[in-house]
Amino acid sequence: MRILVVEDEVLIAESIKTALQDAGFVPEVVSDGNTAWFQGGTEDYAAAVLDIGLPQLDGLSVLRHWRQEKVNMPVMLLTAKGSWSERVDGIDAGADDYLVKPFHMEELIARLRALVRRSGFERTPQMEAKGLILDTRKMKVSVDGAPVKVTPLEFRLLNYLLHNRGRVISQEELATNIYFQDQEPDSNAIEVLVGRLRRKLKAKIIETRRGFGYLIDVDEPV
Repeated sequence: MRILVVEDEVLIAESIKTALQDAGFVPEVVSDGNTAWFQGGTEDYAAAVLDIGLPQLDGLSVLRHWRQEKVNMPVMLLTAKGSWSERVDGIDAGADDYLVKPFHMEELIARLRALVRRSGFERTPQMEAKGLILDTRKMKVSVDGAPVKVTPLEFRLLNYLLHNRGRVISQEELATNIYFQDQEPDSNAIEVLVGRLRRKLKAKIIETRRGFGYLIDVDEPV
């Protein structure tokens, strides 16, 4: 799941990015309000982590612009202050949650997961197809009850295919949604990744539609 992180303090932005990566998300970091406004309004994200104190355009203004433009992704506001009036302003602007600096990354991840679940993007912590079970809360994968050890990148690929099961996903779409912003995968990287996963899963779960992409199909009725 792609998460937009809007934070101009480099160390905080890097810490959030690392925590999100470790939790299986795909974070994209921007550092000013104008870029955030444009990117949040034109790209598809599961949620945004938005600092209030930003250069060019403050976080509350960015949020108001998004809501006026019907950008409905859940937004968690970050601020160095914890005043009652600022919290009210954030809620009035359309924020879904609020976190005061300094905070524990574990709390940010837990609350962000809750936002995504409530939004309907992640309807259940477990997804199943053809004997495969992926648990997005425990970050575990199993096939026919047997645990399968996967890398964070392999987990994100399975997660994306399961969220879109029954639909063919092109290599380009997969790369956009599972690789981080600063990564430039080779042209055959997705093919290699899928091949490695198939060997680990030991089951025909990921199908190929040659010339179009990959899919995990819906289970056929018994």
